Amino acid sequence: MSEALDRQYYIDFSNVRGCKIVEELQRTITRISPDQPTCQLFTGHIGCGKSTELQRLKAELQLAGFHVVYFESSQDLDMADIDISDILLSVARQVSVSLEGIGIKLKPSFFVNLFKEVGDFLQTPIELAEAELSLGIARITARTKDSTQMRNQLRQYLEPRTSSILQAINEEILERAIKELKKRGQKGLVVIVDNLDRVDMRQVVSGRTQPEYLFIDRGEQLRRLKCHLVYTIPLALIFSNEYETLKNRLGGGIAPKVLPMVLVRQRDGSDYEPGMWLLRQLLLARAFPEVPWNERLSLMTKLFDHPTTLDRLCRVSGGHIRNLLGLLYSCLQRQDPPFSRDCLEAVIKDYRDDLLLAIDEYQWQLLFEVVQQQSVNGEADYQSLLRSMYLFEYRDSQGRWFGISPALAETEQVLTWQKQRYSSPHLS
Repeated sequence: MSEALDRQYYIDFSNVRGCKIVEELQRTITRISPDQPTCQLFTGHIGCGKSTELQRLKAELQLAGFHVVYFESSQDLDMADIDISDILLSVARQVSVSLEGIGIKLKPSFFVNLFKEVGDFLQTPIELAEAELSLGIARITARTKDSTQMRNQLRQYLEPRTSSILQAINEEILERAIKELKKRGQKGLVVIVDNLDRVDMRQVVSGRTQPEYLFIDRGEQLRRLKCHLVYTIPLALIFSNEYETLKNRLGGGIAPKVLPMVLVRQRDGSDYEPGMWLLRQLLLARAFPEVPWNERLSLMTKLFDHPTTLDRLCRVSGGHIRNLLGLLYSCLQRQDPPFSRDCLEAVIKDYRDDLLLAIDEYQWQLLFEVVQQQSVNGEADYQSLLRSMYLFEYRDSQGRWFGISPALAETEQVLTWQKQRYSSPHLS
């Protein structure tokens, strides 16, 4: 997709999310610390729009004169099985590819020697004499990608060398890159590592979860790369008992930025019209990107049979962007636009039934508590509810609050519980 088309699709939700995260991340780099490395953390529900915001951040930083390397870590790494060396080599490769693309070629002597040793160790010669650094790393990755045993062997080999690898990435790649970029009139280097929030929650040998091991236990090493860094991290870490440790080790004392849902409903359940208006604009921008925003609403009947059908879709999405677009896509699979209310209701019913399949009685009790209190604590049970998209997080002028998925709010279980609660005051 072209950058011009990206701009046509982009809707600025910052005013209805209760935070201006792109502006805050950008100001930290461009205004507060342009010449000293920064490490910023970014999280939120999967599918709530983080990648879109990070692409926006990339564009803003490029306009400000920085060279930005943005990449989706899930394309390089196996999210179920990651170690610190995988992330470091992935950053080194992506930076090298980006620099090679603008004519800056690096052949760091440390990696020439490391690849020769690794090649001997894996019995796969990896010559770097004529090849770019990125190609050497790609060859290692390809050799180990389909073999867990070989990947573990490589990690055991690289683990004692982590400090040396970090030093080499800094001295032979990042510092040289920044020097070359500044010669060209650019202000520095920013690396944005997206999709690390998708790291699997499985336990590692130490008994820690994989995110705890990577971002808390090894956070100081991830932070040591000498350029501006933006890492996405799993939302569950925000509710961890070791949140302060995470903030200090990886964030350098700065709290992670959390991207909440688009605020489409208020705490009392009523519509929040500014958020509803922007969601309507998002859907219409996807359908009619060439049409000016102030003319799109007149085309709404080409997409939906009635304005109330569009509003129903916006409400039931809960302000979750991927949910919204997924429900629209399901409508498209069933019929051509304009979509009827019956079509949308059938899609919502399927979506709700899918959610209901996995909820047990204990989780229902937790959900009822959240409906009542509009808050969660750090327990793992609540983390699973957030990961499963049963709960959504919002921000308003009073601060953070949580609500149940609007699709679940219409279920018989919730309606019956609410009826019992209001008919028996002592239960509330």
